[in-house]
Amino acid sequence: MDATERQRVLVTGATGFIGRHLVRRLVDSNYHVAALVRDVTRSRLPADEFDLMHSQPLAGNVTDRKSLDRALDQSQPEVVIHLAGLVRTLQRDGFMRVNADGARNIAAACAAQPSPPVLVVVSSLAAAGPSRADSKQREGDTAAPVSAYGRSKLAGEQAAAEFATSLPITIVRPPIVFGPGDRAVHQMCKPIARWGLHPVFGRGESHLSFVHVDDLVTGLLLAAEKGERVPLADKDDAGRGIYFLAEEEQPTYAEFGRLIAMALGRKPPRVVRVPTPMMKLAGAGAEAMGRMRRRTSWLNRDKITEALAGSWTCTSEKARTHLGWSPAATLSDRLHETVQWYRDAGWL
Repeated sequence: MDATERQRVLVTGATGFIGRHLVRRLVDSNYHVAALVRDVTRSRLPADEFDLMHSQPLAGNVTDRKSLDRALDQSQPEVVIHLAGLVRTLQRDGFMRVNADGARNIAAACAAQPSPPVLVVVSSLAAAGPSRADSKQREGDTAAPVSAYGRSKLAGEQAAAEFATSLPITIVRPPIVFGPGDRAVHQMCKPIARWGLHPVFGRGESHLSFVHVDDLVTGLLLAAEKGERVPLADKDDAGRGIYFLAEEEQPTYAEFGRLIAMALGRKPPRVVRVPTPMMKLAGAGAEAMGRMRRRTSWLNRDKITEALAGSWTCTSEKARTHLGWSPAATLSDRLHETVQWYRDAGWL
């Protein structure tokens, strides 16, 4: 995207992990940025985080269509990047309400604009489902999500695609996203940093794809600028308008623990293999405790279902060819940067 004319961009989910990095990049690159937030009075982040007041905060919620219409009328964006969504919830129907219905609402609001913007929908590898043992997920493969989260993200893609006759839409499916401020990989780091242990489910031979948040942001901007658009409903062109973005290296979960240890400057961790029944029990227990406390947990039955489903890998060949996208550094280098951020922030 060329920011020389102060292009207008609206970001939903602007206060989330990816959203903060995206808004920062856009502001630093001189875009006019509107950030959709549920509560404008709380749009300021802690002092050590990026302040969304550098952008134009607009009150809105993806489950409230009227609030989206108001935000679009106020910001008049040329591009909308839709990040808002749930990755965990106490009630399973929350996934569909936010991830699927929310995507439909933002697409409908964009389509209703006099000059509809480009809409980039940020989905997930979970919408495609796990990869086969002998291959990586490609954009044209039949989607087969295994979790409630994955099914809701696929439903969100399909809901947004209903408006392909009215506005240009591109879908991006990132795998595990990590970097400064990320909590998921931080959870993987803690037992290695504290005790030199790396809990692994099963045999630990499932392979995983990752993408650093800065590389993902670059890909989102490229997708907005020159990505394929989702075809019309009556066109049978599987995978058109969809991109996977992932680092080249796709280690097993056990190997990823060793990479984390290297980034921490520690010797290879002791791998602790956790039996499948124990994983399922832990997920169910953590979920039940979360409901009692009214607090969501990273460990829950839906995530255990994904963890036990096999490898989660995808190829970015299409993004490299169509968009000219590639990661700016290796997975190992990015892990070193991320671990250093965790230390500087007092997380480790």
